[in-house]
Amino acid sequence: MTEHSNAKELFAAGMGEFANSQYDKALELLTRAIDADPTHTLAIVGRGAAYLKMDMLDQARDDFDRAVKIDPGYARAYHMRGLVNEKRGDPHTALADFDRAIELDADYGAAYYSRAALHANMDNTEKAQDDMEMVAHLGNRNIETYMNENNLWQTQQMRVEDAIETELQR
Repeated sequence: MTEHSNAKELFAAGMGEFANSQYDKALELLTRAIDADPTHTLAIVGRGAAYLKMDMLDQARDDFDRAVKIDPGYARAYHMRGLVNEKRGDPHTALADFDRAIELDADYGAAYYSRAALHANMDNTEKAQDDMEMVAHLGNRNIETYMNENNLWQTQQMRVEDAIETELQR
């Protein structure tokens, strides 16, 4: 087995533990994935998220910094680092991270939501409202996309059913 495929398997196992709120196990597996592939950005951010869940803020920030250095265009790393900075009591640095995440991915609803909450805490009511409107817009757009995809499927399903019914009537 190559180091790269081992890292992928360890990452998948680590994120499974994360999803089950087993953060200690997730940390162990994600660290092993990073050891196998030191540039595995998803594993680094995943481990940072586990550190954040465990209130190990310095370690979390180190991982998000590392992810940003490896991939400066990775919006989620900035967003997650912003959450750490906010939790550490540094709202201005957090705001800069949320802004950067949104610059990189204008459709990143979670970053808008985090920025809205931060603006609200900073008494920037108008900016908070603007961001919440964007969250609602993105949510509605995602729902419309989902519905359109399902309508397409339903339309195709109806055609199949019509064809079957026509054949049965012959």
